[in-house]
Amino acid sequence: MLDRNAFFAALEAARQPRHGGGHAFSRAWAAGELSREQLGLWAVQHFYYIDAVPQQFAALYARLPDLDARQHLLENLLGEEMPATPEKRHPDLLLKFARACGLTDAYLRSAEARGDVLPTTRAMRAWVWELATIRTLSEACAGIMVALEGQLPTLYPKYVAAMHKMGFSDDDLEFFHVHIEGDTEHAHVGLELTDRYATTPALQGQAVAAVMASAQVRYSMLDGIHASLVAARAA
Repeated sequence: MLDRNAFFAALEAARQPRHGGGHAFSRAWAAGELSREQLGLWAVQHFYYIDAVPQQFAALYARLPDLDARQHLLENLLGEEMPATPEKRHPDLLLKFARACGLTDAYLRSAEARGDVLPTTRAMRAWVWELATIRTLSEACAGIMVALEGQLPTLYPKYVAAMHKMGFSDDDLEFFHVHIEGDTEHAHVGLELTDRYATTPALQGQAVAAVMASAQVRYSMLDGIHASLVAARAA
């Protein structure tokens, strides 16, 4: 068994080789090289990916045996769904960003019917469903909270800085701000829960592999977006 500190270090290191911040699409975004149209079409893909997140969190919540673990995940779930202020649901905040890019809510919601959802985006959403429903609890907590939520506090500030220069307001960018503020804590809770449920060397190894897999699948999703929105147009 790795001790706690070594295990945490291994989990965090596993997301680095395919961290989204190193992707060409992310670098172009941070450098201010993407148009509002391209950012809106990114939102189409990202909306399909995150629209199911509240249900995915609910599925994982139902599997957790510990009250405090459920309470942590319930807080995360409520942050996604925002029952007291439903207009602040995370998918709806992304719709608001897309409107600032010139797209309608109906356009994002009908992407699948039009055949616009990329295979790599489908793979990202399907992988999170797999983690939430059938993988071990240590894999689920590591693959969702450590690998995916853990990237955003370091990724989104660069996006926000670039978009401010493009003329987006903080209200337009609320989707990004709430993740910068909340996901550092979510990633920390993910480390704690992963450590709780990874009770054997094999489970520790599977959890590290889940972080790596999540980072790879998300990087692949960015590959698909970059190919369709940037590389193809440049060609």
